[in-house]
Amino acid sequence: MPKPTPHIPLPSIQLDASANLPLCRQLYEQLGRAIRTGYLAPGARLPSTRAFARELGVSRTTVEEAYQDLFAQGYIEGQVGAGTYVTKHLSESLFHKTTMPAAVTRSSEPVSRYASVSQRGSALSLPPGFGRGNESIPFCLGLPALESFPQQEWARTVARVARQLSPSQLGYQDVAGYRPLREEIATYLTVSRGVRCTADQVIVVAGAQAGLFLAARLLLNPGDAAWIEDPGYPYAKAALEDVGAIIVPVPIDKEGIDVVSGRARHPEARLVYVTPSHQFPLGVTMSLARRYELLHWAQAAGAWIIEDDYDSEYRYLGRPIPALQGLEGAEQVLYLGTFSKVLFPALRLGYLVVPPSLIDTFVTALCTANIFQPTLEQAAVATYMREGDFARHIRRMRSLYAKRGNLLRDCAGRSLGEVLTIEQPAAGLHLVGWLREGTDDRDMARKAERQRIIVSPLSAYRMEPTGRSGVLLGYASWTEREIEEGVQHLARAWNTRQEERKRGPRVNLIIE
Repeated sequence: MPKPTPHIPLPSIQLDASANLPLCRQLYEQLGRAIRTGYLAPGARLPSTRAFARELGVSRTTVEEAYQDLFAQGYIEGQVGAGTYVTKHLSESLFHKTTMPAAVTRSSEPVSRYASVSQRGSALSLPPGFGRGNESIPFCLGLPALESFPQQEWARTVARVARQLSPSQLGYQDVAGYRPLREEIATYLTVSRGVRCTADQVIVVAGAQAGLFLAARLLLNPGDAAWIEDPGYPYAKAALEDVGAIIVPVPIDKEGIDVVSGRARHPEARLVYVTPSHQFPLGVTMSLARRYELLHWAQAAGAWIIEDDYDSEYRYLGRPIPALQGLEGAEQVLYLGTFSKVLFPALRLGYLVVPPSLIDTFVTALCTANIFQPTLEQAAVATYMREGDFARHIRRMRSLYAKRGNLLRDCAGRSLGEVLTIEQPAAGLHLVGWLREGTDDRDMARKAERQRIIVSPLSAYRMEPTGRSGVLLGYASWTEREIEEGVQHLARAWNTRQEERKRGPRVNLIIE
């Protein structure tokens, strides 16, 4: 079987037949420069002379002569039939001072004083650890139990769907999303969340964050005011800042977002972002009275409400709370959901439920940008939902997460009883822990990190330097053994007995 031929990006090789320098010499110098600067790493396999000549549009002799010169200078090694490779142990004499052409530079530095990000780009910021991929250390946030996802069952569904796709389904599809999936989502939300919608109102997006950015761009003008929960979800703040909105932080109390405070700060805001079913990060559930208060304000102000229902499936005490969007007078609510927590984040599928008056606007925006999600993944999720596997998986995970949350509470009671108290989990995938007044939650997080434990400081999610400090601990993604060991590491990190003597009042950790 022939070995695969590596591909060197053609923009990196620029040959000029009109130049005085022969083509073989141009190729030799550019490949030599790429090797010296590390663009072609030691041991990298080069294309065959025949394949490379075909890619470059030159004669095979040109490539052969360039390779011969590189071989003579010690840049490459190999023999007929075995392939040609960049020399694994390059001589120091080859690394003389040189400049790499712009075509192959990989430096992170701007190439000129004009090459820099915009003011909007510079202003974007997130708490430590956000956007960095999976972190295999307890007790980081945001991960479902990936080891418990039924991969074989999912693989069979994907394979079967792939075999059944028709030729027409391989072409460009509806930018609003695969119709059968939108129908399944509409049915699921109507039954399980009390959302009032049709499939026409459902728009499939590349995750909840993509839906949030899309909504912000279509609903806000630069300079418009937007309410946001404080403390709150940092990606929501980033999306609103991205469109030049004026961010209005609104505090959270035991009933959810404080509408009275929001009206006092900016009564004519254009938009409000809320997580009413399970507020992130505090875990508060917005009361019915507060929901109607928010709806009445939005109607009077002509404001839009984005309801992010990111983990409503996981409620362990009582029935799931119906969505804000399903209440009377919720015509200005956009409902945002995701499959990242109930299936797996790498799927990159979420959905927006928009009011009928916004359907054309959102579809046109997606069409203009030519943004639509892969058909295969959408068709697989639609089948997974239609055949009942989706609902069964949620039930299994709800039971597993409740068990893990209770285990964390019990382990903490035994090992950390001197300094913290954990109540029975009510909902969600993480705990919120309150520290006594004057405690630096970032310092507590640093101490935990030295023991290879991740706790997120609550102050990182606040926009105003007020309110109690605390820490967040995710528990959904960790096995029983990892939870037990994690608690022991946390006890050592915080030196609980010593902390008790020094600081008096104990840390009170509760699941909201």
